[in-house]
Amino acid sequence: MEKKVIMLACAAGMSTSLLVSKMQKAATEKGFDAEIFAVAAAEAQDYVEKQHVDVVLLGPQVRFMEADFKKKMEPKGIPVGVIPMADYGMMNGAKVLEFADTLMKG
Repeated sequence: MEKKVIMLACAAGMSTSLLVSKMQKAATEKGFDAEIFAVAAAEAQDYVEKQHVDVVLLGPQVRFMEADFKKKMEPKGIPVGVIPMADYGMMNGAKVLEFADTLMKG
C-alpha cells in the first residue's frame, strides 16, 4: 500500500501536534504507511498547492471552515472532514486515523 498523506488543520497547528504523534503511533502499530502532520488552517490551502495530500482533517475549533475547505479541495479530489470532538478531546489517535482512512476510501 502506498504511503498516505494526512494533513490536520487547526487554529494554530499547535493543539493537533499531540494528536499527530498519537496517530503516527497508531499507524505504526497497524502497519499503515502514513505521513501525518499539522498546519494552521490559514496555511493549509498554500500547503496543498505545493504538496500532495490525500485527506484534510479539520480540528473541531475550525469546523466553521469546513464548507470553504470542501469547496477548495473537491476539485483536487481531496476529502475533507472535521475530527469528531470526542476523539479530538481524548486525543484518540487510532480513532482519528480510522476516520481519515474512511474518508480516503470514500
